[in-house]
Amino acid sequence: MITLGRSPFVRPIRAFGRVAEGVAEHAGEIGILLARSARAVVTLQVSLRSVLQQIYIMGVQSIPIVLVTSILAGVVTSQQGGYQFQGAIPLYILGSVVVASVVLELGPVLTAIVLVGRVGARITAELGTMKVSEQIDAFHAVGRDPIVVLAAPRIVAGIIVVPVLVGLANLVGILAGMEAARLTVGLGYESFLYGAQLFWHSWDLFYSFLKALTFGFWIPVIAIHMGFRTGGGAAGVGRTTTASVMFMTLMILILDALFPPLFLQ
Repeated sequence: MITLGRSPFVRPIRAFGRVAEGVAEHAGEIGILLARSARAVVTLQVSLRSVLQQIYIMGVQSIPIVLVTSILAGVVTSQQGGYQFQGAIPLYILGSVVVASVVLELGPVLTAIVLVGRVGARITAELGTMKVSEQIDAFHAVGRDPIVVLAAPRIVAGIIVVPVLVGLANLVGILAGMEAARLTVGLGYESFLYGAQLFWHSWDLFYSFLKALTFGFWIPVIAIHMGFRTGGGAAGVGRTTTASVMFMTLMILILDALFPPLFLQ
């Protein structure tokens, strides 16, 4: 007779229960973080100086790596498209392929992935270090809310910064793709722009910025949430930062997969 503790079905059920409990715990803490951050913004408790400082750190300092990433994305898309279209397909279609690929997918997604590594990891490590060194507890001791001081400015800055960076990435990626098409397959600027306009939809730009706004919201939210959960000293900061980058990347990929059926149908 098989006892309940040794049943082959018990271990998977326990594992599923632990996972479900962890997901519920994370969801509850993120919900509380969002509610408190929204209240801080609505009641004007967030310092404008803190928001501008985070905009500079998250946005201005990220411009070089975003530009490099968008240039490479535009060039690679143009070169691969030109290679595939050498044949019966008119080369001016390459303009549509490059513009659609950059605006709909590569611009927002690659920019978000870059910001996960540069901004999200930094936020988690910074707040995690403050957590393990009891600096966040010191905020409570002096009567200051860490959500108002540390969380809300970063969330507001992310919502503002990421759409701007994505718009810049889209523009630079298209220009780089257009120049690469001229150099590699001899496609002139007028033909490239003709192909780009042929299949262009005004909704595509809104779709790109909607993606950017969503990514700009979730990257700092997850990074802040994981930073506040840090424990275990310096080793704990490293583990939490690694987990945070994994969660942020996974969230971006999941959201990116959900966007086409929700907004392109």
